[in-house]
This record gives sequence, C-alpha cells and structure tokens, in this order.
Amino acid sequence: MASVHIVAIGGTLRETSTTARVLTEALAIAERRGARTTLFTGPAIAFPHYEHGVNQSHAGVARYLAALREADALIVGSPGYHGSISGLVKNALDYAEDMSSDERPYFDGMPVGLVATAAGWQAASSTLHTLRTITHALRGWPTPLGIAANTADPGDVVTQCRKNLEIVVDQIFRCLRADETNI
Repeated sequence: MASVHIVAIGGTLRETSTTARVLTEALAIAERRGARTTLFTGPAIAFPHYEHGVNQSHAGVARYLAALREADALIVGSPGYHGSISGLVKNALDYAEDMSSDERPYFDGMPVGLVATAAGWQAASSTLHTLRTITHALRGWPTPLGIAANTADPGDVVTQCRKNLEIVVDQIFRCLRADETNI
C-alpha cells in the first residue's frame, strides 16, 4: 500500500489541550506505521463561522479543505462541552459542506477514528456519540473502536489512551487495505 495520508482535526484553543495531545499521539502512531500526517488543531481551525459560499477566500480554510480532499483517512477529536462537541470542532466540520459537490463528497468511504475527551464519563460518551453521528452524516466510516477519555481520572490521559489509539490506527489501516483489495 502506498503511503497513506491521515489528517487529524480537533482540540481547543489552549496550548495544553488534552484533545490535541491525544490527536498528536495518534498521528505519531500512524507515522510509525508509515503514514504521512497532518494535524489541524487550535488556531489552525479557528475559522470564521461557517456560512456556505461566504468564507472561501480564507487561506486557512483553503489549506484545511485541500488536506481533507487529499486525505485517505481522518481522526477527529473533540472536548466535551456541556455534553456535546465544541463549537470550534463543529465549525471546522461544517466546512466539509464545501466538499459536497466533489467527486468524493464529504468524507465518503473514508475511515474516521474518533476521540472524545471530557471531565467525566457522561460528557465523554455523549461527545463520542455526537462525533459518530456527524461522521455518518458526512458519509465517513467510523472505526469500530471510538475513544472516550475521562480527563478527571488521575494520570496522564495520553498514556491511558495509547493502547486504544493503536487499535484505532490499526483499524484505519485495515479498512484502507480492505478498500484497496476491493478495487
């Protein structure tokens, strides 16, 4: 299989974002398996509010959409805010609407790993569910394992997630290999 491109999207505007650290670790795992990776987090996804056809001249949005269009797979992570995904992540995902008329619309057929972080299991779980719903709406294929991480638990969240991140990355690669053999 040729080198795959995995794009990760998510996090917060904080430099110490737990979600961004988890996404960074996921991409490091993917790189060790031979993938080329791109991370969009924090200021890199602090786009103007999405409005169809209005923000097309924003350079950051253009880079982001170009990366999504060439991606073979995605990993999307969001903190849980009040039981759902953050506005920052939702707005970034809303920009996928600009891909609706592409030859491959939205995330059609792409494996998508999902990570939700929150200060409690309830918010982490409901955020993960929301990410799955959005991924389905954008025609992506959520990996069987999604990660809900409770940041209120003691210890380093990245370390606690590492084994599950390896599983998610392996599932992405298996999905890509299966797709390649069916061509």
